[in-house]
Amino acid sequence: MKRVLIIDDEPLARMVVLEYLQDFKEEIEVLQECNDGFEGLKAIQQYQPDLIFLDVQMPKINGFEMLELVENPPSVIFTTAFDEYAIKAFETHAIDYLLKPFSKDRFKKAVEKFLAQVPSQAIKQTESLLGTAAQSPAQHERIVVKTGTKVKIIPVADVEYLEADDDYVSVHTKEGSFLKNKTMSFFEQTLDNSQFVRVHRSYILKIQDITRIDPYEKDAHIAILKSGAKIPVSKTGYAKLKQVLGI
Repeated sequence: MKRVLIIDDEPLARMVVLEYLQDFKEEIEVLQECNDGFEGLKAIQQYQPDLIFLDVQMPKINGFEMLELVENPPSVIFTTAFDEYAIKAFETHAIDYLLKPFSKDRFKKAVEKFLAQVPSQAIKQTESLLGTAAQSPAQHERIVVKTGTKVKIIPVADVEYLEADDDYVSVHTKEGSFLKNKTMSFFEQTLDNSQFVRVHRSYILKIQDITRIDPYEKDAHIAILKSGAKIPVSKTGYAKLKQVLGI
């Protein structure tokens, strides 16, 4: 028996999924319906489901942001309205996606595709999916992190700099620093390169927070930020800074 969650802020959409799942009651057990990404995240942590039906466009945190916070993501079938970047991600990496409104026959094909899948594919698929979905402009405006049992939404405007921290990236703000399970390369590709520059293999800076750049040892510099933080700037990073600053 496969264990399933339905995560969607639209009650009617959840009801349709529940109704269509009646044809699979011998193979699938619905554990819970969730109204938003926060509820969904808690339910995934509690139940460790095999599959989730997930809407992308939800209040508070969207479906992609929720998935980024899940350590061992389950298989996903998306139920959503049209979104150019989401569709690109789905077509490449998702088990399947259902564009609302979807028919019972289309739903059946998606579930059968899941039931035929090798379970070990799920985590790899979801990680690849999130990488593609990150191209969406909506994903560039904020960073969602987990702090203990709570979820925090950090507007990109509040980020001062990012620092590599083992397998994580430490996101530094005026409120403090927060760990995100992503790579420096991910942020280098997704953050606006007119606002953020990777000045060192371990650091990405917000340009407007730099107060001055001082020489430091051979071919290296130190960037002094408004907060007083001193960030190493490599030779390559200094060349990038000069280009962006026009100096």
